[in-house]
Amino acid sequence: MVDNLNFADLPDDVIGFKYPFPCLANAIREGGPVKIVAMGSSSTAGRADVVPYPHWVEMYLRQVTGNARIDIVNRGAGGEEAEKELPRFDSDIFALAPVLVIWQVGTNAVFRPQDYNVDTTAQKIEEGLKRLRADPGKMDVMLLDPQYVTAMLFDGKAEQAERMVKLISEKAELFNVNVFHRWALMRHWHVHNNISFERMLDPTDPQLLHQNDASTQRLSRGLCDTILKAVKAAGT
Repeated sequence: MVDNLNFADLPDDVIGFKYPFPCLANAIREGGPVKIVAMGSSSTAGRADVVPYPHWVEMYLRQVTGNARIDIVNRGAGGEEAEKELPRFDSDIFALAPVLVIWQVGTNAVFRPQDYNVDTTAQKIEEGLKRLRADPGKMDVMLLDPQYVTAMLFDGKAEQAERMVKLISEKAELFNVNVFHRWALMRHWHVHNNISFERMLDPTDPQLLHQNDASTQRLSRGLCDTILKAVKAAGT
């Protein structure tokens, strides 16, 4: 039985967006096909039998808007970081012409220091955002920062994780891009809602890195609601 985390808060002061989503708002208003691209690593691609967040967000957006033609194209690739994702932008983002890009980034820079560097990743995030925001009238852009889980806190990783989260926000602000603060939200659950890591983590993951179905689904609910508030702020 899947644990029910509906009591986990989704506080607007933690996950609320600063900027509207005019491109997504226009597409929803027109009532036709709405294409969103989710770029990222294993949190986006999915792992084992845990349904990843793009599936849930797509379902929630369809339910709330009544538009069954909203599609989230999943372009997650496990183990990747911004350095490896940038070369995929042409084929996996621009060629698809989405109205919204969700870029989940930063986790592997902390979790796999043997392969990535936090400062290099931050620079690549800036490069990626510069490309994505070259023509703001074509697509909206948002970032999804790392998950607050055991693997990102132990073995001296906590300080680097906090740095990565801060750098993601700083780079996003350079381009007026929203960040969905997954790190802060899951920390809120752990500290304020007294939800243990065991209740948020995939029990089949020995790395203690990935969320389980319950926390993924709850996070997706918050992400959907926050996206729709940015749509409303743009005017429909």
